[in-house]
Amino acid sequence: MRRFFAVALVVFLWFGFAPPASASLAGDNVAGLTPCGQNEAFLKRAAGAKTESAKARFDFYGSSTLLCGSDGLPHLVVDGDLAHAGEFLIPSLLFLYIAGWIGWVGRAYLITVRGDKNPEEKEVVIDVPLAIKTMLTGFAWPLLAFKDIASGAMFAKNEEITVSPR
Repeated sequence: MRRFFAVALVVFLWFGFAPPASASLAGDNVAGLTPCGQNEAFLKRAAGAKTESAKARFDFYGSSTLLCGSDGLPHLVVDGDLAHAGEFLIPSLLFLYIAGWIGWVGRAYLITVRGDKNPEEKEVVIDVPLAIKTMLTGFAWPLLAFKDIASGAMFAKNEEITVSPR
């Protein structure tokens, strides 16, 4: 019976549920979006811009590869197409890098103050010179994390992990 279900699952997954993939270029009818420079609603909004900064923003959006909807507003395209990497992929990678930097620096600061005579106080009242020194080393956090993972320093040893009896 298990073999039957396994074969049935393979057949259904092989022939069934996924629609055929289609290659598309940037701007090829992505959910009905059109380039902002050619979108009537966007051009109407751009004509009504009052401030110089708004006019500059509309000029920038109109000349870029951003796509606008029927409302005339730019939309993010998150489909894996590298033509739209500047809209979502690059900012999200920068966000992950900065979040990792903050987390790594916080971890390094706590590890450093752990050996002091009063570590709880240094968690509440931040030692600013130490925090700045630690923060400046955080730019290389992916390499440092890889080093700690490869050496095993990132993980607790099996003897340090307690198992509660049931």
